Amino acid sequence: MSIARTRPERPRRPTGEFSDLRRGTNQAGGRLYNERLVLSLVRKNGALPKAEIARQTGLSPQTISTIANSLERDGLLVRQTPQKGRVGQPSVPYALAADGALAFGMKIGRRSADLMLVDLLGTVRGKLRTTYPYPNPQEILAFMERGLAALAGTLTLEQRDRIVGIGIALPFELWNWGKQVGAPAEVLEAWRTLDIGQEIESRARMPVYVYNDATAACAAELLLGNPSNYLDFLYIFIGSFIGGGVVLNGSLFPGRSGYAGAIAPLPIRRDDGEYEQVLNYASLFVLAERMQEKGLDPDVLWHERGGWQMIGDLLEGWVEELCDSLALIVMSATAIIDFEAVIIDGGFPDPVRRQIVEKVRRRLETFDRQGLSRVDVIAGELGPDARAMGGACIPLLSQFTLDREVLFKDESSN
Repeated sequence: MSIARTRPERPRRPTGEFSDLRRGTNQAGGRLYNERLVLSLVRKNGALPKAEIARQTGLSPQTISTIANSLERDGLLVRQTPQKGRVGQPSVPYALAADGALAFGMKIGRRSADLMLVDLLGTVRGKLRTTYPYPNPQEILAFMERGLAALAGTLTLEQRDRIVGIGIALPFELWNWGKQVGAPAEVLEAWRTLDIGQEIESRARMPVYVYNDATAACAAELLLGNPSNYLDFLYIFIGSFIGGGVVLNGSLFPGRSGYAGAIAPLPIRRDDGEYEQVLNYASLFVLAERMQEKGLDPDVLWHERGGWQMIGDLLEGWVEELCDSLALIVMSATAIIDFEAVIIDGGFPDPVRRQIVEKVRRRLETFDRQGLSRVDVIAGELGPDARAMGGACIPLLSQFTLDREVLFKDESSN
């Protein structure tokens, strides 16, 4: 699925109970850049002493000392146990403070919605889930309101002051996917006329970020996964629909109109020579339809995370078709952009994920890749939770990391 209609704007902040921790409010662009540089470096490397931060950033020790002290006062960095060296005073490492910032993330899917509370380290502090036959906007908004109150109720007043926003991850233009969504016409029309971001903002009283679900999942992989620290990768997420995201130079890249990584519309040639969208082969709703035709209950796809062995041959056939499609996608994508890696994730159990990744690797070995660099094909780290966690990651990426798309947009807004 594609991202939102336009690149998400910096959210309006309604008057409410949550504090504003945005880095850069009333600050010069250079200081904002350096603060985010330090926070991003510590996130990537773990706890670091000031001297090492200065060495890796190229900033003076005095500048780093000023920044670290400021971030510590703001509650975003915390001092660790001093480390004794061979000579001189013990060095004091600085780490991200888990309670430095918290964010909500909500995934709105074809058959379920998840609401999460995530801290600055990416630890899930709480999670709620609801399932339904199709997504009804009013029911989902009611679930969100109840869930926000319940999850916020587990926090202290000080922790509540650290909530920086809510990210919403959902397929774009749900009303155009009537067959796949399976909702009545009046529900699809309700989605068409609803400004989901504005509606949630009025109810939640905090900054709201609305992103395509696969793009949000890509943000979660960038912030919390990606153990090899790839700077350029294509991310593919297979859920009810298939979608993706693009990371370039270590930053989420939404593209000129916000459609970068829109995989679902890619054409696949059928046996009769005609073309149709890859969505109709490489999505879980296709497997659900086949299960229903065979008298199997497709709800196992949305409820059962322990294993899908009971699906049997239908699963094997779907995986084969999926991997054929994914191999073509990887070839096409790497011919356009020299990605270091393609990361594949989805709403399925770990054994299925590993099987898919291995099959795609084997498919690629059968292609003539002359003229193309080698690309690593690996499994994503977050699985079915990636979209909801990605929703929560968007406010954190926007406010606390060195992301060029967000950084320079914020500077121009000040």
